[in-house]
Amino acid sequence: MAKVEIYTTPFCPFCDRAKALLARKGIAFEELDAPHGSQARKDAIARSGGRTTVPQIFIDGQAIGGSDDLAALDRAGKLDTLLAA
Repeated sequence: MAKVEIYTTPFCPFCDRAKALLARKGIAFEELDAPHGSQARKDAIARSGGRTTVPQIFIDGQAIGGSDDLAALDRAGKLDTLLAA
């Protein structure tokens, strides 16, 4: 099973949507609290190639983007392949 990491902030509907999609699929993930200005947020920005929004989602260290990107991968049938690696 792939390692999934998701950088989030409290009260973020996009973060909630991404976590809900992963939960529906039964995928375990590590949630990292990344409020504005925190070291975790700086790490997420660096790892994602400069993207400053949350959530930032990584599958086996690969930046896949945010909630919309995760949903698009799922609709295209590509998410299960990434998660099975």
